[in-house]
Amino acid sequence: MPHDKLNLTEASRYLHLAQVKVEQLMRRREIPYTVTGSRFVFLKHELDAWASRRIMEFDDRQLHDYHGNSHRGTMKVADSQPRLRTLLADRYVTSDLAAKTRASVLREMVRLADRTGWLVYPEDLLRSLEEREALCSTGLPGGLALLHPCHHDEYLFEKSFLLLARTVRPVPFNAPDGKCTDIFFLLCCRDDCRHLHLLSRLCMMCLHTGLLDQLREAPDAATMVAAMTDAETEVMKTINA
Repeated sequence: MPHDKLNLTEASRYLHLAQVKVEQLMRRREIPYTVTGSRFVFLKHELDAWASRRIMEFDDRQLHDYHGNSHRGTMKVADSQPRLRTLLADRYVTSDLAAKTRASVLREMVRLADRTGWLVYPEDLLRSLEEREALCSTGLPGGLALLHPCHHDEYLFEKSFLLLARTVRPVPFNAPDGKCTDIFFLLCCRDDCRHLHLLSRLCMMCLHTGLLDQLREAPDAATMVAAMTDAETEVMKTINA
């Protein structure tokens, strides 16, 4: 996998963490890395799996702080504020996903991704999603799951996009609270700098606004997209609060 090996500075930048914080995590053996000669080496796909799991386990304060720090980090290397809303369109949303199992959810989400016109290799995306779920379920308390590929290979899709689906009936998805899941997001982000930041924003929107209730009550895709826009605007106001 090209560009998969990072040094300490690159890993800190990718994770949106201060280098001293990464060094602390290394000393406590809480972050995956290897030593080659005198160099510390981080594999990007291992970092991403570790970081995405960590983000989804943050408490309120940790999530708020990480979202703010990662926002400022992405602004340093991008020309505009990263917005989930720009990755989402009405046709990327379905309010009646018929999937009944964890495996069928992944298959149906890949089919929905294929209809965006941006997905190049559906089979590889499905395999990457399955690998990510095998590491640790992306299901969260509250009946939602934040699906994302295990490997962020640019060849998978031509453009970043976000999918949103509501299932007809809640699906067992190994959420930590033991409850079933009915709201599913799929984040396919080609921009390494923004992936973890946007994942943290999704967490903020779902767990710290009324978004989930609004998505469950929405009569159609357009209303669900409007609820996403409102929730993201609300979360953006907290960055400098």
